[in-house]
Amino acid sequence: MKSHVFALVAVTILMLAGGQAARAALPVGQAAPSFTLQASMGGRDFTYSLAGALKKGPVVLYFYPAAFTPGCTIEAHDFADAMDQFHALGASVIGVSMDEIDKLRRFSVSECRSKFPVAADPKGEVTGEYDAKMASGTHANRTSYVIAPDGRILMSYSDRSPDEHVTRTLAALQTWKNGHTH
Repeated sequence: MKSHVFALVAVTILMLAGGQAARAALPVGQAAPSFTLQASMGGRDFTYSLAGALKKGPVVLYFYPAAFTPGCTIEAHDFADAMDQFHALGASVIGVSMDEIDKLRRFSVSECRSKFPVAADPKGEVTGEYDAKMASGTHANRTSYVIAPDGRILMSYSDRSPDEHVTRTLAALQTWKNGHTH
């Protein structure tokens, strides 16, 4: 059953990519590295645990280069606008950058509109584990993952443009949900 769901997600990703495989970091089916990071939501700091979040349902984990830059602002707005859709699919969202928590505290309110948390990975350790670090080593690539509650990666997608990340993560979640309700 699980391999069937992974195959459905892979087919959906290929269809969304126009028949070409999207450039991805960690492969579909691999165990997602567990992590705990300082995060902020609505300007309030807390410790975010991927393992804890997965107990509640699938997680959309997206890496972005830097808070308050144009593309990252667009992406944060897009994710904030789609939060009702993510919640309807039982999913939570966490954004991760190599910014310091002080900067992300402000970003969580203004650009994330207090709808989802963003986590600080200033040393890039988690970013590196997810193969989401730019060659410069100082910023994250724009990479999105959908992680199933069992900790396996359902979808991974990397693209410098913020335009498709929300659409692709929602499509992967819908495919996963469809595979679990039949």
